[in-house]
Amino acid sequence: MSAWISFWNSKHTIYVNARHRELHYRIIAQQLRAYVAPDADVLDYGCGEALCAELIAPPARRLILCEVAPKLHATLSERYATRQDIEARSPHQVRELPNGALDLIIMHSVAQYLSSEELGDLLSLFHRLLRSSGRLVLGDVIPPDVSAVTDALALLRFAALNGFLTAAGFGLLRTLVSPYWRLRSRLGLTRYSEAAMLARLAAAGFSARRISNIGHNPARMSFLAQHS
Repeated sequence: MSAWISFWNSKHTIYVNARHRELHYRIIAQQLRAYVAPDADVLDYGCGEALCAELIAPPARRLILCEVAPKLHATLSERYATRQDIEARSPHQVRELPNGALDLIIMHSVAQYLSSEELGDLLSLFHRLLRSSGRLVLGDVIPPDVSAVTDALALLRFAALNGFLTAAGFGLLRTLVSPYWRLRSRLGLTRYSEAAMLARLAAAGFSARRISNIGHNPARMSFLAQHS
């Protein structure tokens, strides 16, 4: 995962413009809020820039944002320093949380950048951190048959609906010569079938089911899990 951490820690052009970036985070936050119960203790693991964390936080007692990329973690710490209900923690600090500290854990669009072993380690951690009634939302998992072309078409449809189609077209061309594409071509992305992910979750002690995918790409998968 270290190569991907370095990428996300750098100045990249994964979003085609500012509108794409803002809408990406806003739509995900709006969809995730449906899973946040009042007074819940929530962890968003691998949250990225978390531009719209304030949309997730209000029902919760506290929202913990965890990002492994050091620069993103520092930005999150500064952005939400004055919020009493939002805090930024490093992965090490998250591991120090006591058993059963959380009601909801979110990990969105992260599994594809992890090895199978890294995912298994995190699922075990999440099982320990969740209360017996807690839930895990695992989002944007890529199935084996979903290609880069499928992802590109989903972005173009999203852009057409939201007024940045031309920028998306140029952005996709720019991606083909970007560090992201070179890294993706060299390392690949980790993919799971629905059955394989359900089996991974079961092995970690979760009972899970597939739900509508969080985000703009319906070809990818999300799962809702709880202690079995």
